[in-house]
Amino acid sequence: MRALLLASVLVAAGPALSETVTLTPVTLPEWKAVYGRIETKETIPARARIGGTIRSLFVSEGDTVSEGQEIAVVHDDKIEFQIAAYDAQIAAMTAQLETAETELKRGEALVERGVATVQRLDQLRTSVDVVRGQIIATEAQRDISVQQQTEGRVLAPAEGRVLTVPVTPGAVILPGEPVATIGGGGFFLRLSVPERHATALAEGDAIRITTDSEEGEGRIAKLYPQIDNGRVTADVEVEGLDTAYVNARVLVRLPVGERQALMIPEGAVSMRSGIDFVTVSEGGHQAERAVVLGEATTLDGAAMVEVLTGLAAGETVVTP
Repeated sequence: MRALLLASVLVAAGPALSETVTLTPVTLPEWKAVYGRIETKETIPARARIGGTIRSLFVSEGDTVSEGQEIAVVHDDKIEFQIAAYDAQIAAMTAQLETAETELKRGEALVERGVATVQRLDQLRTSVDVVRGQIIATEAQRDISVQQQTEGRVLAPAEGRVLTVPVTPGAVILPGEPVATIGGGGFFLRLSVPERHATALAEGDAIRITTDSEEGEGRIAKLYPQIDNGRVTADVEVEGLDTAYVNARVLVRLPVGERQALMIPEGAVSMRSGIDFVTVSEGGHQAERAVVLGEATTLDGAAMVEVLTGLAAGETVVTP
C-alpha cells in the first residue's frame, strides 16, 4: 500500500518538476573560419642618418625600447678629420684677424697724425671684416660637421619591441639604411578575407578567436578599402592577445551572414546508445524524439544547442 502511494506521488510530481519550451526560429550568425596573423600596429625602421661603421650596438631581437633610446652608434672617421681641419682653419684665421686688427689700430693712429689717408684706413677695416666673416663661415661649417657626428647616434623612433636587427657591430652601412626594425603601437590581428565576404563585414563586428588554450573574442577595428589578390584586409583588436611571437597565425571565425535555427537547452537532450533524444509534448502526452544536433552556443547566458533534424518550429520541448 505504501509503495503504491509513493508511486502515485512521484507521478503527480513529475510534470511539476518539468518545464516546456516552444520552439521558435532564432537568427544566428554564419561564421567563416580564416587565419589571422599577430602583427604590430606600427612597424618603423630605425635608420642611420649618416654612413659609416657601426661602432656599438645596444639591442637585439626581442628587446623592448623606449622612444628616443640610443640603440646603436655609427662612426665616420672623415667627420673627425673635417672638424680638425676646420679647427686649424679657424686658428689660422684668428691669427690673421689679430694681425688685421693691429694694422687697423696703427692705421687709425696714422690717420690722426695725418700720415695715412682715410682710403687706406677703409681698406684695413675691410680686411678685418673679411677675416671675421671667414671665421664665422668656417665655424658654421664646423658646426655642421659636429652635428653630423652627433647624428651617428641611432635612436629608437618609437616605443615598442625590436623585431629585426639586420646589422652587426663593425658592419659598414650607408645613410638611410635600417639598423633595426621597431614594432610599436600595440598588437592586433590582421586578417585576409575573401572578397565575396567583404559586404558582410563592418567595423565593430565581433569575431571569435581560437587558440591552443582558450577561445576569446575581438572586434574589427578597421577594414581596408583596397582589395589585394581577391582578398580584403581587416585589423582586429583583441584584449589579452598573446604577443610572444609576431606574425604567429591564429584561427579566427568571422560573421559573414545570418541564418535561422532551432535552439533548445542542452539539458533537454539525453543520449542513449549514441543517439540523442528530446522529450516533446504532443496533445497532453510526452514522447521522445530522436534528433540530430548541431553546434552548441550560449544565448542570453543559457547553454543552448542547435537541432538540425527531428523537430519543427512550434513544437513544445520538455526540459527537466
